[in-house]
Amino acid sequence: MERPVLGVVCCTRTIGEERAQAVMERYVAAAISYADAAALLVPSLPSLMTAREIAPRIDGLLLTGSPSNVAPALYGQADAADAEGPFDAARDTMTRDLVDACLALQKPVFGICRGLQELNVAFGGTLRRDTSTAAELLPHHAPADADWDGMFGHGHDVALAEGGVLRRAIGQDRLWVNSVHFQGVDQLGAGLRVEATAPDGMIEAFSARVNGAPVLAVQWHPEWQTEASPQSQTYFRLLGSALRGELEEFN
Repeated sequence: MERPVLGVVCCTRTIGEERAQAVMERYVAAAISYADAAALLVPSLPSLMTAREIAPRIDGLLLTGSPSNVAPALYGQADAADAEGPFDAARDTMTRDLVDACLALQKPVFGICRGLQELNVAFGGTLRRDTSTAAELLPHHAPADADWDGMFGHGHDVALAEGGVLRRAIGQDRLWVNSVHFQGVDQLGAGLRVEATAPDGMIEAFSARVNGAPVLAVQWHPEWQTEASPQSQTYFRLLGSALRGELEEFN
């Protein structure tokens, strides 16, 4: 039996002197392994291709993390003085259009880190850009001098919402998660349900059903060392279930 095909959105990167369309392998490998799906990388080239061409050919969409930030203009803050890049306008456009096209076709959309932020904005929400510096918040990113492993080793607990998709699937009411983000949810988008919160109240995951299609996004990185984390494996198994149209978890 053929596996479903997951579309994974690319970021615009610079390699040497050239622009490249790229996705970190860990996202793709975790999805293939634990969602039991094939993967198709979708370039963020909205001037050359459209989301409507792609959405009918995939069974669902994954919006990954990225070094880039969502442009503040997309959530009504074009003149934000504290806005820091890098930005990726092509990805912003491609993901916005792909989310709309996939949900119109009743196809699931999942998000990780930047992907959660993109989805919140797509649903009319806003972002705050001070999650690593605000005095009233936990530090949601490791110190600047942390090495790569230390950056992903930085984290905190989250409380899973009673009756939520994640709590029912994982079977726990609290998790420890890594925390590698400078931006996060400020105002939650319309129709999104909170799935997890940090001790400081920061929304760390949400879900929705739109036009029959499941939406699930987390602020942490389940693709990081997934083989050692049953809870992370569960996230990708939920993705696989959604790709196959097994929607019971989202009812």
